[in-house]
Amino acid sequence: MNGLPISVLDLVGMKPDENPAPAIARSVDLAQHAEEWGYKRFWLAEHHSIDGLACSATAVLIGHIAGKTNSIRVGSGGIMLPNHAPLVVAEQFGTLEALYPGRIDLGLGRAPGGDFHTMRALRRSLQQSGDDFPELLEELRTYLGPVRAGQAVKATPGQNSNVPITLLGSSLFSAQLAARLGLPFAFAAHFAPEYLYAAADLYHREFKASAALEKPYMMVGVQIIAAETDGEAQRLFTTPQQRFLRLIRSQPVELLPPVDSMDMLWTDFERAAVMSKLGAAIVGSNATVKEGIERLVERTGASEIIVATDTFTHEARLESYKRVAEVARTVESAPVSAGL
Repeated sequence: MNGLPISVLDLVGMKPDENPAPAIARSVDLAQHAEEWGYKRFWLAEHHSIDGLACSATAVLIGHIAGKTNSIRVGSGGIMLPNHAPLVVAEQFGTLEALYPGRIDLGLGRAPGGDFHTMRALRRSLQQSGDDFPELLEELRTYLGPVRAGQAVKATPGQNSNVPITLLGSSLFSAQLAARLGLPFAFAAHFAPEYLYAAADLYHREFKASAALEKPYMMVGVQIIAAETDGEAQRLFTTPQQRFLRLIRSQPVELLPPVDSMDMLWTDFERAAVMSKLGAAIVGSNATVKEGIERLVERTGASEIIVATDTFTHEARLESYKRVAEVARTVESAPVSAGL
């Protein structure tokens, strides 16, 4: 695909009173269309105990999507590493790489992906803060790379698979770590845009070349909804607005039909809270979306955009992703490193 590389971020959203199977089927269909339209990657997030999202068994879904597609890269956006033993992650992704060679990505985050009750159910210590993420990452990289002298435990599959790792984050922590280790970095502006520009600047400024990457490779995850007109896109945008409203109310986050106006659904405080989460969203016609993407790339030095699009109907979602693919072909990205 010429122009700006773009990818998909999918949370496998469910509708009210729906079981996971139709949501997963929609994700498969979206991945197949994304492959046809030239998207580079199809990433699945890890969330636990959140009513309305069917993406908790992320590695299982990655294998299912990869098996239903032919060439698009499939991976995690991301695996929350502190939730898992690094050895298990290495074995899972080493197996996926063996099944689908050259197509698997391992995006890693350090958030819990749920509340403290979920952390306890995942056998995480409630004292964990994510500060041990660098050590967990180093252990994981040991299991994915060549066997080291004196290495007592080996990941089989996993060892020597060299599954490419991308660090994900919504703050400066992962940006600085990715820069120091010479790894790609993806910023989660689709739900936490506050530190986007500071993190992008830090990552580019402090990046050190590594065996994995010669130059910085910045990805930005962003909510995008494209439609025939700005007004139609704004109406579709009320579906993710309702999702974030329900999230801050600790309610299920199923996909809800769009509404003509959100004014009667939220308070001024709730509106401000929701829009702070969606402040980086790009919503509108093809022309509006192109302008927004170009501005985002210019301000962040992004080499790739990871598109999160949630609409109530699958048809509107497909149309939006198709429009974004058409727009991206006319947008230039920042310089990229070989191998990505």
